[in-house]
Formats: sequence, C-alpha cells, structure tokens
Amino acid sequence: MLRDYFAQAKGTGILATASKDGEVNMAIYARPHFMEDGCLAFIMRDRLSHANLQENPKACYMFKEEGGYKGKRLYLTKVGEEKNTEQLYSLLRRTYPNNQYEKENLYLVFFRLENERPILSVNDQG
Repeated sequence: MLRDYFAQAKGTGILATASKDGEVNMAIYARPHFMEDGCLAFIMRDRLSHANLQENPKACYMFKEEGGYKGKRLYLTKVGEEKNTEQLYSLLRRTYPNNQYEKENLYLVFFRLENERPILSVNDQG
C-alpha cells in the first residue's frame, strides 16, 4: 500500500507543476499526507507551485529513495484546498510540535492519484 511505502521509505520528494502556458516548476516537497477519503495532500506556501495549481490542476510527484534509483512517480490532479485550517495545522504539528513554523498563509492542497509508476534507471527495461 502506498501509505505504508511512504511511512517506511527514506528519500527526497520533488513536486512538478506547470502554469496554464506550460511553464514548468519543480520544488522539493515532503512526503504526501494520506487523507481518510483517499486523497493525497501536501502543505504548501503561497509560492510558484501553489500558483501553478490555480491555473493547471495537474502535477507529478517523484520520490527518490536514498541510495540508488528506486522510488515512485505519482501523477496527480488537484481536487481542492484549504487555507490556514485546523486540519492543516494538526498535520504541520507532526513536524513542528511546538508551533515553530512561520506565521504565513499555508494551504493544504488535495490531490486525486491518477497513476503510480516506479522510477526507472537507464538499465531497466520498460
């Protein structure tokens, strides 16, 4: 299960978004949060990735495991968001238990998982 994978795997995640004109942006993001309704969610600041998602709901998240070329590629579609909600802050407290995060607008952005694929190296077939 994807939730179990992210609970155990160590590595780095990158979220790719694009504007309505196709201008691509990539940014390092933490692992996704898995919501009870089956959506995946990311906490975002009001930066370029979030702005792109206002124009184009499609995104791709790549997670590369430490040591090698193993990992996941998640193809996503934005389905909603919340701004500065208690649900967002409860998720944020897992990382910053003493409210040691910046006081700025934050968004909890929800995605539907469209497709999941592994990371393939040049030596893999497929």
